[in-house]
Amino acid sequence: MFSSEFMQAFPLVPVEDEGRLYDQRLKENFIVKVFSFYRLKKSLLNKNSKLKNLVEFHTQHKFLILAHSRTHYQALGRIVAESKKNPWDKVLTDYIFLFMEAFSYKSTNKKNIDVLLHMMGFFKKLIPTVDKKDILDSIEDYRKELVPLIVPIILIRHYVKKYDVTYLKDQLYLSPHPKELMLRNHF
Repeated sequence: MFSSEFMQAFPLVPVEDEGRLYDQRLKENFIVKVFSFYRLKKSLLNKNSKLKNLVEFHTQHKFLILAHSRTHYQALGRIVAESKKNPWDKVLTDYIFLFMEAFSYKSTNKKNIDVLLHMMGFFKKLIPTVDKKDILDSIEDYRKELVPLIVPIILIRHYVKKYDVTYLKDQLYLSPHPKELMLRNHF
């Protein structure tokens, strides 16, 4: 009864049944949701938030949202793009609820592969073919469940740093939670 009342009173706060946290994917999804809520609260749920904060926040979370829900990714993008046409309170409320709702959808191997390949597009003209092949091979190994998600992510992070790919540097998909949690190491 308490949890039901709590979830009604605080619909944005991430909640998960503790028994379900033994499932590695559900646990990772919950932790991503917790840290996303924390960043949301810090960036947008304060009296000083402005459109600039929303644009920056959305840009940093684009690939993380996409890994959970393409529909929400597109809808949130429209909210940001049309934000000057609507009252700020409505923009913020719509964005916040839709953002947190996106994380109720679980990321899957297929969604993660889509995100990883999308990120590869930023390297098209930057890295040599042999390095692209390394990344693509690691993504394929992930698809076949031969390696965990962290393997292609580490390679992409390496090349982001090496070639100074500004747009990807701030993408929270590459580091959505502290690495000490080792959540992306599962199959």
